[in-house]
Amino acid sequence: MDVLRNVTFDIAEGEYVSLVGVSGSGKTTLLSLIGGLDRPQAGSVVVRGHDLTTLSGDELASFRRDSVGFVFQHFGLLEALTAIENVELALTLAGVASHARRRQRAEGLLARVGLSARGDHRPAQLSGGERQRVAIARAIANGPRIILADEPTGNLDDDSAQAVVDLLEEVRAEDGRTLVVVTHQRRLARRAARRLTLQAGQLNELDGADEVRP
Repeated sequence: MDVLRNVTFDIAEGEYVSLVGVSGSGKTTLLSLIGGLDRPQAGSVVVRGHDLTTLSGDELASFRRDSVGFVFQHFGLLEALTAIENVELALTLAGVASHARRRQRAEGLLARVGLSARGDHRPAQLSGGERQRVAIARAIANGPRIILADEPTGNLDDDSAQAVVDLLEEVRAEDGRTLVVVTHQRRLARRAARRLTLQAGQLNELDGADEVRP
């Protein structure tokens, strides 16, 4: 069975888009296609001039490293590493050879997300909101132009969720990045300038008068 069917849409550079729909509607699949984690069975996915369906595995890995920052519901941090080491890892994978440069960059990113004093803590020693902020710092470490956030507040309490969304919006606005947020939360979806909804594999656009339903 096809998860997505006849989906065609464009997202402009610097847009803030929310993607909503019930569980199983294809939201995560669509995000994975945009980010080059999955390939479509038919059609094309063109991101920043790259047709992802034509790239080799190594080329896709380079595209993800250089162009996309991922933020996941379950954080995706390595439990054996401290917060600053988790951020540094993204820089290591990007080929930043100098430890001093990696450490300086990671310290600056943790300061940006308000965690300067928590850099030597491992994920288990951090709250959910703090872990997600570390994940955001890691996601923007290599200066990606696109941030893809898959249910970034799904495991957070209301206050932490608010802080995480504020941070994502701040990063997008200050750096002119494109932000796509997958969510089932109506309040979060309404914050985006543009809202898309997936139902049974079909994509629709909501205008200001439409209600976003979970």
